Amino acid sequence: MAVSTPTLAAVPAPPTAGTAPAPRPRGRLLALDGLRLVAALMVCVYHYTGRGGPVSASWHGSPGHLFPTLSRAAVYGSLGVQFFFVISGFVICMSSWGRTLGDFFRSRVARLYPAYWVALVLITVASLALPAVVRPVRLDEFLVNLTMLQQPMGATRVLGVCWTLWVEVRFYALFALLVVLRGVTHRRVVLFACVWTLAAVLCHSSGNELLNQVVMPEYAPFFIGGLALYLIHRFGSDLLAWGIVAMSWLLAQSEATRGLWGPHPHRDPYVVVLVVTVAFAAVAAVALGWTRRASWSWLVTAGALTYPFYLVHEHLGWFVIRVLHRGLGLPAWPTLGVTVVSMLLLAWLIHRFVETPFGPRLKRALKGRKLGSRSPRLGF
Repeated sequence: MAVSTPTLAAVPAPPTAGTAPAPRPRGRLLALDGLRLVAALMVCVYHYTGRGGPVSASWHGSPGHLFPTLSRAAVYGSLGVQFFFVISGFVICMSSWGRTLGDFFRSRVARLYPAYWVALVLITVASLALPAVVRPVRLDEFLVNLTMLQQPMGATRVLGVCWTLWVEVRFYALFALLVVLRGVTHRRVVLFACVWTLAAVLCHSSGNELLNQVVMPEYAPFFIGGLALYLIHRFGSDLLAWGIVAMSWLLAQSEATRGLWGPHPHRDPYVVVLVVTVAFAAVAAVALGWTRRASWSWLVTAGALTYPFYLVHEHLGWFVIRVLHRGLGLPAWPTLGVTVVSMLLLAWLIHRFVETPFGPRLKRALKGRKLGSRSPRLGF
């Protein structure tokens, strides 16, 4: 969920034997920002019209009855999370290149926490104001959720979507300790991708829960595919990188089908495979430079809104649906449209008045050191 920068330019000369490929010149990658918003909207539509549970209570009826056609497609919107993970692998590899471990740590903390804390406060207040949608949040639950580590603690999640942040944090930790710590290079990323792939495959037969938590076999292929696609973007196509992408896609479609179709037979396994394929293909198009012309300035705003929108859209959206549809009697389709737009507007406010001023301040504060102390190896 990080913000992007580069794009492809001229193809470099073939590397000499035993050397790393030469990097391509870099520019901005606005298309990635658009893809991130598409993934977020996929998840949003799923939460509003593709599932039951609390949202059915807000609609005062099944979304499948209110939106019979849209609902059949929206059940696949949950795959927007996996789409995020492919993009995240690409972006994290890109943004960590040439950075120290300290730089990487500060950028991730400053990127994730300010908007997350605000979303946490908003949803906690909403749960107290309208407990018919979400039960009121207890003080101990709110406090532990401030850490973003509530899931491994076994505590209640205040933000329903924050389970994906725990997946992202584990990816950041693995990549930071095994790649960024020694400096990001083509060779180290390739080695990391290959070893992680092997570990993910072996996890299925290990029966070790701790190993599963660290290696994340159900999500690893998506991140690894994104890492390899960034190598293709930065250094040009080569058989090894495309081999990693192909292996990641093969494993990813299997993981997604087993996870999203096996327990939920109302989904079509062929559609699951198709959506996973489109996600990989979309990021591959960016890597190959096929999206160079997607240079519209609004894509920057789209990318900026994605993270805060993702954080607030689920529970707060259910509150808005309940007020508009059940409380004020607004028809279903206008309620859906107004809810999505209102969540995008709230996301813009969080970006403008929280992320923009406080993210850089937090990053600078984390860089402060007493007595000029510094770890030259870690870059803190």
